[in-house]
Amino acid sequence: MKLAILSRALRSYSTQRLRAAALDRGHQVKVLNTLRFGIDLSGAEPDLHFRGKPLSTYDAVLPRIGNSV
Repeated sequence: MKLAILSRALRSYSTQRLRAAALDRGHQVKVLNTLRFGIDLSGAEPDLHFRGKPLSTYDAVLPRIGNSV
């Protein structure tokens, strides 16, 4: 499974543990900065963007968004 983890704290313990657990189970994981991520909801399906560029297809996006966003 291809996973994206959205987090402002890319090196936080909880984000790294989540990433490690997913990797241990054989998943592909990318941690993305929440503030550089966007969702376009204008079409029939949502489009994911990171740094203004379309993302490839992910099976799941896991938000790790705290109260600072």
